[in-house]
Amino acid sequence: MAGETVLALRGISKRFGAVQALTGIELEVRAGEVVALVGDNGAGKSTLVKTIAGVNQPDEGVIEWEGRPVSIHRPQDAQHLGIATVYQDLALCDNLDVVGNLFLGREIKQFGLVLDEVAMEKRSRQLLDTLSIRIPSVRIPIASLSGGQRQVVAIARALIGSPKVVILDEPTAALGVEQTAQVLDLVERLRDQRLGVILISHNMADVMAVADTVAVLRLGRNNGVFDKHSTNQEQIISAITGATDNAVTRRQARGEGGER
Repeated sequence: MAGETVLALRGISKRFGAVQALTGIELEVRAGEVVALVGDNGAGKSTLVKTIAGVNQPDEGVIEWEGRPVSIHRPQDAQHLGIATVYQDLALCDNLDVVGNLFLGREIKQFGLVLDEVAMEKRSRQLLDTLSIRIPSVRIPIASLSGGQRQVVAIARALIGSPKVVILDEPTAALGVEQTAQVLDLVERLRDQRLGVILISHNMADVMAVADTVAVLRLGRNNGVFDKHSTNQEQIISAITGATDNAVTRRQARGEGGER
C-alpha cells in the first residue's frame, strides 16, 4: 500500500514566450507508489518532468516536498531533496565500466585524493544485488551491455544518493520484450522499497503492468487521474486523445475558475 505523500504539485504553470506549456497542473506521488504520467506528444510531460527535476522553474504554483513548500531552482536542488531523474538518453559513458558509471561525479576517495576502487566496487555489487540486477560483471564496459542492462544501470546510478522519488523517462523505449520485462521488474522493486516512482511512457501495456495511478496530461493540462485497479485502458486512451475531457480541464479551457 502507498504511504504518505512525498511530492505534490499544486497549480503548476509554465510559459515559454507565447507558448503556454503547462496550466494549473496538480500531481501527487506517495511513497511506495508508481504514478504513470501519460499523454500525446506535446501534452507537457517533458516540461513537467524538467520542472520537477529543476531544469525549468514554474511561473506559477507550488511544489511541496513531504508536506512543505520548496523551491527547486536547479537540478542540484532536486537531488538534495531526494529526487532522481533518469532521462531517455541515459547519459552513460560507453568507455567506462559499470562501477565508473555508477559513481561518475560521486567517486569515493581515500583521504580525499585517491579513488577508492575497492569501496566503489563493493558498493556497486551491493546495490545491484539489492535490486536483483543481473550484470555479468561490475567491471564490464557499458558498451558491452544490452539496451535493457544499460537502462537498469542508469536507474541504479540514480539510486546512489538514496532518493525518495525516481523519475523514469520512457525507460522501455526501443527495448525488446525480455529487456522490457527486466526494466518493469526493477520498477516494481523500487515500489517495494517504498520509493515513489514517476513513470513517463507511451506504452499502455507497460503502464497497465506496473502503475498504481495514471495521470493524463492533454495540451498542458490535467485531463484525469485514474486508479489503475478501477479503470481500463480504453478510458485512459480516451482521456489522452480528448475523446473524454474531465470537468476541470473543460473549465480551464474556457477560462472559468472554481467549482459550480
